[in-house]
Amino acid sequence: MTPALAQANNGNWQTAQRWARLLRPAYRVRLAAQWREGDGGALLIALHARRSAASLAAWRAAHPARPAVLVLTGTDLYRDIASDASAQRSLDLADTLVVLNELGPLGLPEALRAKAEIVLQSCAARAPLAHARRHLRAVMVGHLRDEKDPRTYWRAARRLGARPDIRLDHIGAALDPALGAEAAALAAALPRFRWLGGLPHALARRHIQAAHVLVHASRMEGGAHVVIEAIRSGTPVLASRIEGNLGLLGAGYEGVFEPGDDAGLAALLARARDDADMLPRLTAQLAPRVALFAPEAERASLHRIVAALLARPTP
Repeated sequence: MTPALAQANNGNWQTAQRWARLLRPAYRVRLAAQWREGDGGALLIALHARRSAASLAAWRAAHPARPAVLVLTGTDLYRDIASDASAQRSLDLADTLVVLNELGPLGLPEALRAKAEIVLQSCAARAPLAHARRHLRAVMVGHLRDEKDPRTYWRAARRLGARPDIRLDHIGAALDPALGAEAAALAAALPRFRWLGGLPHALARRHIQAAHVLVHASRMEGGAHVVIEAIRSGTPVLASRIEGNLGLLGAGYEGVFEPGDDAGLAALLARARDDADMLPRLTAQLAPRVALFAPEAERASLHRIVAALLARPTP
Protein backbone atom coordinates (compact mmCIF):
# COMPACT_ATOMS: atom_id res chain seq x y z
CA MET A 1 0.00 0.00 0.00
CA THR A 2 1.63 3.18 -1.21
CA PRO A 3 0.39 6.78 -1.17
CA ALA A 4 2.36 7.43 -4.38
CA LEU A 5 1.41 5.60 -7.57
CA ALA A 6 2.94 5.60 -11.05
CA GLN A 7 2.05 9.16 -11.96
CA ALA A 8 4.20 10.46 -9.08
CA ASN A 9 7.39 8.94 -10.55
CA ASN A 10 9.10 9.33 -7.17
CA GLY A 11 11.05 7.19 -4.74
CA ASN A 12 7.97 5.86 -2.95
CA TRP A 13 6.48 4.60 -6.20
CA GLN A 14 9.78 3.06 -7.31
CA THR A 15 10.00 1.20 -3.99
CA ALA A 16 6.40 -0.04 -4.15
CA GLN A 17 6.57 -1.40 -7.68
CA ARG A 18 9.98 -2.99 -7.11
CA TRP A 19 8.82 -4.76 -3.95
CA ALA A 20 5.72 -6.03 -5.71
CA ARG A 21 7.94 -7.50 -8.41
CA LEU A 22 10.34 -9.06 -5.90
CA LEU A 23 7.54 -10.68 -3.87
CA ARG A 24 5.86 -12.21 -6.92
CA PRO A 25 5.29 -15.01 -7.85
CA ALA A 26 5.53 -16.36 -4.28
CA TYR A 27 2.68 -14.05 -3.22
CA ARG A 28 -0.25 -12.31 -4.83
CA VAL A 29 0.46 -8.59 -4.51
CA ARG A 30 -1.89 -5.67 -5.12
CA LEU A 31 -0.70 -2.07 -5.19
CA ALA A 32 -3.15 0.55 -3.94
CA ALA A 33 -3.04 4.13 -2.74
CA GLN A 34 -5.37 3.34 0.15
CA TRP A 35 -6.63 0.25 2.01
CA ARG A 36 -10.34 0.05 2.72
CA GLU A 37 -12.34 -2.46 4.74
CA GLY A 38 -13.33 -5.29 2.46
CA ASP A 39 -10.17 -5.13 0.34
CA GLY A 40 -8.87 -8.32 1.96
CA GLY A 41 -5.30 -9.52 2.17
CA ALA A 42 -3.25 -11.67 4.53
CA LEU A 43 -0.62 -9.01 5.23
CA LEU A 44 -0.42 -5.26 4.76
CA ILE A 45 2.77 -3.46 3.74
CA ALA A 46 2.24 0.28 4.21
CA LEU A 47 4.68 2.87 2.96
CA HIS A 48 4.92 6.15 4.92
CA ALA A 49 3.80 6.44 8.55
CA ARG A 50 1.83 9.68 8.22
CA ARG A 51 0.34 9.35 4.74
CA SER A 52 -0.66 5.72 5.27
CA ALA A 53 -1.92 6.26 8.82
CA ALA A 54 -5.62 5.99 7.93
CA SER A 55 -5.12 2.79 5.94
CA LEU A 56 -3.01 1.20 8.66
CA ALA A 57 -5.59 2.08 11.31
CA ALA A 58 -8.42 0.68 9.15
CA TRP A 59 -6.46 -2.54 8.59
CA ARG A 60 -5.76 -3.00 12.27
CA ALA A 61 -9.41 -2.34 13.19
CA ALA A 62 -10.67 -4.84 10.61
CA HIS A 63 -7.95 -7.48 11.17
CA PRO A 64 -6.49 -7.25 14.69
CA ALA A 65 -4.50 -10.46 14.30
CA ARG A 66 -3.18 -10.07 10.75
CA PRO A 67 0.35 -8.69 10.38
CA ALA A 68 1.20 -5.21 9.17
CA VAL A 69 4.56 -3.89 8.00
CA LEU A 70 5.30 -0.18 8.01
CA VAL A 71 8.06 1.11 5.74
CA LEU A 72 9.55 4.34 7.07
CA THR A 73 10.62 7.13 4.74
CA GLY A 74 13.07 9.90 5.55
CA THR A 75 10.33 12.37 6.44
CA ASP A 76 8.90 9.72 8.79
CA LEU A 77 12.13 8.96 10.60
CA TYR A 78 13.63 12.40 10.74
CA ARG A 79 10.57 14.63 11.08
CA ASP A 80 7.03 13.26 11.39
CA ILE A 81 7.38 10.65 14.13
CA ALA A 82 8.77 13.31 16.46
CA SER A 83 5.65 15.47 16.29
CA ASP A 84 2.80 13.98 14.25
CA ALA A 85 0.29 11.95 16.28
CA SER A 86 -0.93 9.89 13.32
CA ALA A 87 2.64 8.91 12.40
CA GLN A 88 3.34 7.96 16.02
CA ARG A 89 0.21 5.80 16.12
CA SER A 90 1.33 4.03 12.94
CA LEU A 91 4.55 2.99 14.69
CA ASP A 92 2.52 1.37 17.46
CA LEU A 93 0.06 -0.37 15.12
CA ALA A 94 2.67 -2.01 12.88
CA ASP A 95 4.20 -5.38 13.75
CA THR A 96 7.43 -4.64 11.86
CA LEU A 97 9.07 -1.32 11.10
CA VAL A 98 11.23 -1.42 7.97
CA VAL A 99 14.01 1.15 7.61
CA LEU A 100 15.97 1.62 4.41
CA ASN A 101 19.46 2.41 5.64
CA GLU A 102 21.80 0.81 8.17
CA LEU A 103 21.50 3.71 10.63
CA GLY A 104 17.70 3.87 10.33
CA PRO A 105 16.92 2.15 13.66
CA LEU A 106 18.64 5.02 15.47
CA GLY A 107 15.88 7.33 14.25
CA LEU A 108 13.23 5.33 16.12
CA PRO A 109 12.25 5.67 19.76
CA GLU A 110 14.43 3.26 21.70
CA ALA A 111 11.42 1.25 22.88
CA LEU A 112 10.45 0.46 19.28
CA ARG A 113 13.84 -0.47 17.87
CA ALA A 114 13.24 -4.16 18.52
CA LYS A 115 10.54 -4.05 15.82
CA ALA A 116 12.96 -2.61 13.23
CA GLU A 117 14.20 -4.50 10.19
CA ILE A 118 16.76 -3.08 7.75
CA VAL A 119 16.02 -3.62 4.06
CA LEU A 120 18.53 -2.06 1.70
CA GLN A 121 16.94 -1.19 -1.62
CA SER A 122 18.41 -2.48 -4.86
CA CYS A 123 18.82 -1.96 -8.57
CA ALA A 124 20.52 -3.69 -11.46
CA ALA A 125 24.23 -3.08 -11.89
CA ARG A 126 25.28 -0.85 -14.78
CA ALA A 127 28.69 -0.08 -16.20
CA PRO A 128 29.83 3.55 -16.22
CA LEU A 129 29.53 5.29 -19.56
CA ALA A 130 32.47 7.05 -21.18
CA HIS A 131 33.50 10.21 -19.34
CA ALA A 132 34.78 13.39 -20.95
CA ARG A 133 38.35 14.25 -19.98
CA ARG A 134 38.16 17.99 -20.60
CA HIS A 135 35.72 18.62 -17.78
CA LEU A 136 34.09 17.14 -14.68
CA ARG A 137 30.38 16.37 -15.06
CA ALA A 138 28.37 16.33 -11.81
CA VAL A 139 24.67 15.46 -11.62
CA MET A 140 22.07 15.86 -8.91
CA VAL A 141 18.91 13.78 -9.30
CA GLY A 142 15.88 14.70 -7.23
CA HIS A 143 12.59 16.49 -7.70
CA LEU A 144 12.69 20.13 -6.65
CA ARG A 145 11.39 20.28 -3.07
CA ASP A 146 12.78 21.61 0.17
CA GLU A 147 13.73 18.25 1.70
CA LYS A 148 16.12 17.58 -1.18
CA ASP A 149 17.82 20.96 -0.58
CA PRO A 150 18.54 21.83 -4.21
CA ARG A 151 19.61 25.33 -3.24
CA THR A 152 22.83 24.04 -1.65
CA TYR A 153 23.75 22.48 -5.00
CA TRP A 154 22.82 25.66 -6.83
CA ARG A 155 24.88 27.86 -4.51
CA ALA A 156 27.83 25.53 -5.08
CA ALA A 157 27.27 25.93 -8.84
CA ARG A 158 27.53 29.71 -8.45
CA ARG A 159 30.76 29.35 -6.48
CA LEU A 160 32.17 27.29 -9.35
CA GLY A 161 30.89 29.61 -12.07
CA ALA A 162 34.41 30.65 -13.07
CA ARG A 163 35.47 27.02 -13.63
CA PRO A 164 34.88 26.09 -17.29
CA ASP A 165 36.09 22.57 -16.52
CA ILE A 166 33.29 21.80 -14.02
CA ARG A 167 29.76 21.29 -15.35
CA LEU A 168 26.70 20.62 -13.25
CA ASP A 169 23.37 19.07 -14.24
CA HIS A 170 20.18 18.84 -12.20
CA ILE A 171 17.43 16.33 -13.01
CA GLY A 172 14.07 16.70 -11.29
CA ALA A 173 10.59 18.06 -11.79
CA ALA A 174 9.58 21.35 -10.17
CA LEU A 175 7.29 20.05 -7.43
CA ASP A 176 7.75 23.51 -5.89
CA PRO A 177 7.11 26.10 -8.63
CA ALA A 178 9.27 28.68 -6.85
CA LEU A 179 12.22 26.29 -6.92
CA GLY A 180 11.53 25.63 -10.59
CA ALA A 181 11.74 29.33 -11.33
CA GLU A 182 15.05 29.53 -9.44
CA ALA A 183 16.46 26.57 -11.35
CA ALA A 184 15.47 28.08 -14.69
CA ALA A 185 17.01 31.43 -13.76
CA LEU A 186 20.25 29.79 -12.68
CA ALA A 187 20.46 27.80 -15.91
CA ALA A 188 20.02 31.02 -17.86
CA ALA A 189 22.71 32.80 -15.85
CA LEU A 190 25.33 30.03 -15.68
CA PRO A 191 26.27 28.42 -19.01
CA ARG A 192 27.77 25.38 -17.30
CA PHE A 193 24.67 24.59 -15.21
CA ARG A 194 21.76 22.71 -16.79
CA TRP A 195 18.33 22.04 -15.28
CA LEU A 196 17.01 19.09 -17.27
CA GLY A 197 13.62 18.88 -15.55
CA GLY A 198 11.88 15.59 -14.85
CA LEU A 199 13.17 12.72 -16.97
CA PRO A 200 12.05 9.10 -17.38
CA HIS A 201 13.81 6.83 -14.92
CA ALA A 202 15.87 5.01 -17.57
CA LEU A 203 17.20 8.27 -18.97
CA ALA A 204 18.03 9.64 -15.52
CA ARG A 205 19.94 6.42 -14.85
CA ARG A 206 22.02 6.97 -17.99
CA HIS A 207 22.90 10.45 -16.83
CA ILE A 208 24.15 8.93 -13.57
CA GLN A 209 26.26 6.43 -15.51
CA ALA A 210 27.73 9.23 -17.62
CA ALA A 211 28.53 11.55 -14.73
CA HIS A 212 31.88 11.66 -12.99
CA VAL A 213 30.07 12.14 -9.68
CA LEU A 214 26.54 12.18 -8.24
CA VAL A 215 25.65 14.92 -5.75
CA HIS A 216 23.00 14.23 -3.12
CA ALA A 217 22.41 17.26 -0.92
CA SER A 218 19.24 16.14 0.89
CA ARG A 219 18.31 17.47 4.35
CA MET A 220 16.47 14.26 5.31
CA GLU A 221 16.50 10.89 3.62
CA GLY A 222 15.35 7.40 4.48
CA GLY A 223 17.67 5.75 1.97
CA ALA A 224 17.80 7.47 -1.40
CA HIS A 225 17.48 5.10 -4.32
CA VAL A 226 19.45 7.48 -6.51
CA VAL A 227 22.48 7.01 -4.23
CA ILE A 228 22.12 3.25 -4.66
CA GLU A 229 21.87 3.66 -8.43
CA ALA A 230 25.11 5.61 -8.41
CA ILE A 231 26.88 2.98 -6.30
CA ARG A 232 25.62 0.22 -8.61
CA SER A 233 26.82 2.23 -11.64
CA GLY A 234 30.34 2.77 -10.34
CA THR A 235 29.68 6.52 -9.99
CA PRO A 236 31.16 8.13 -6.85
CA VAL A 237 28.85 10.14 -4.60
CA LEU A 238 29.18 13.47 -2.82
CA ALA A 239 26.46 13.55 -0.16
CA SER A 240 25.24 15.52 2.83
CA ARG A 241 26.33 14.11 6.17
CA ILE A 242 22.96 12.79 7.33
CA GLU A 243 22.08 9.34 8.67
CA GLY A 244 20.06 8.43 5.59
CA ASN A 245 23.13 8.92 3.40
CA LEU A 246 25.78 7.60 5.80
CA GLY A 247 23.67 4.46 6.32
CA LEU A 248 24.12 3.69 2.61
CA LEU A 249 27.63 4.94 1.96
CA GLY A 250 29.18 3.29 5.02
CA ALA A 251 31.32 4.40 7.91
CA GLY A 252 34.39 6.41 6.98
CA TYR A 253 33.24 7.39 3.51
CA GLU A 254 35.12 10.57 2.55
CA GLY A 255 32.77 12.19 0.05
CA VAL A 256 30.48 13.97 2.51
CA PHE A 257 29.76 17.59 3.43
CA GLU A 258 27.66 19.17 6.15
CA PRO A 259 24.00 19.72 5.23
CA GLY A 260 23.55 23.13 3.64
CA ASP A 261 27.30 23.71 3.27
CA ASP A 262 27.59 24.88 -0.31
CA ALA A 263 31.19 26.00 0.22
CA GLY A 264 32.11 22.50 1.40
CA LEU A 265 30.32 20.94 -1.57
CA ALA A 266 32.02 23.32 -4.00
CA ALA A 267 35.40 22.46 -2.48
CA LEU A 268 34.71 18.73 -2.90
CA LEU A 269 33.70 19.23 -6.53
CA ALA A 270 36.85 21.25 -7.19
CA ARG A 271 38.96 18.52 -5.58
CA ALA A 272 37.19 15.91 -7.66
CA ARG A 273 38.39 17.77 -10.75
CA ASP A 274 41.85 18.80 -9.55
CA ASP A 275 42.96 15.76 -7.52
CA ALA A 276 43.37 12.80 -9.86
CA ASP A 277 43.23 10.34 -6.95
CA MET A 278 39.99 11.53 -5.35
CA LEU A 279 37.32 9.89 -7.50
CA PRO A 280 39.16 6.55 -7.77
CA ARG A 281 39.56 6.60 -3.98
CA LEU A 282 35.82 7.20 -3.46
CA THR A 283 34.99 4.46 -5.96
CA ALA A 284 37.25 2.05 -4.06
CA GLN A 285 35.54 2.95 -0.77
CA LEU A 286 32.15 2.13 -2.26
CA ALA A 287 33.21 -1.07 -4.03
CA PRO A 288 32.71 -3.39 -1.01
CA ARG A 289 29.14 -2.12 -0.66
CA VAL A 290 28.00 -2.76 -4.22
CA ALA A 291 26.71 -6.28 -3.46
CA LEU A 292 24.60 -5.01 -0.54
CA PHE A 293 22.29 -3.33 -3.06
CA ALA A 294 21.86 -6.29 -5.44
CA PRO A 295 18.25 -7.32 -6.19
CA GLU A 296 18.82 -10.80 -4.78
CA ALA A 297 19.83 -9.31 -1.44
CA GLU A 298 16.73 -7.12 -1.26
CA ARG A 299 14.53 -10.03 -2.34
CA ALA A 300 15.96 -12.26 0.38
CA SER A 301 15.32 -9.63 3.06
CA LEU A 302 11.73 -9.08 1.96
CA HIS A 303 10.89 -12.76 1.74
CA ARG A 304 12.43 -13.44 5.15
CA ILE A 305 10.32 -10.70 6.79
CA VAL A 306 7.07 -11.64 5.05
CA ALA A 307 7.46 -15.39 5.61
CA ALA A 308 8.19 -14.90 9.31
CA LEU A 309 5.12 -12.71 9.82
CA LEU A 310 2.78 -15.02 7.91
CA ALA A 311 4.10 -18.03 9.84
CA ARG A 312 3.22 -16.53 13.22
CA PRO A 313 0.49 -18.40 15.08
CA THR A 314 -2.76 -16.43 15.23
CA PRO A 315 -4.24 -15.87 18.68
